[in-house]
Amino acid sequence: MTNNVSPIDIYLRAIAGKKAMNTVALDVRDLTSVADFFIICSARSGRQVKAVADHVRRHLKDQGVNTLSAEGISDGHWALLDYGDVIIHVFYVETRSFYDLEGLWSDARRIDVSAYFESDRNRETVEGKEMEDEDV
Repeated sequence: MTNNVSPIDIYLRAIAGKKAMNTVALDVRDLTSVADFFIICSARSGRQVKAVADHVRRHLKDQGVNTLSAEGISDGHWALLDYGDVIIHVFYVETRSFYDLEGLWSDARRIDVSAYFESDRNRETVEGKEMEDEDV
């Protein structure tokens, strides 16, 4: 791309707007036909999983990008937002560790997302290290 804008820029900006943690973007174009990119992020509580997913859906809808499918938002453990070429997974920390999608897709190229997140906020580990308290 000549303008240096990532094809997933709009999705990463939406996620960054609601304090999601430990965001990872995977380029899976060469590995599956299901999607081009997976974006995986964590939340500290079931309430925050729902808040992140709801925020992403609203933000993207305002940008003219509609969700094709959404699963698990009300459960608060794992929300899946399908945008066709991009699938966003919002996990409660312990649930993310259990499913280990990064391990499952370890052959995928990781995309640098550091420009979208404050360095300290996005360094939360999957194991669930405590972070400073902030409102969702």
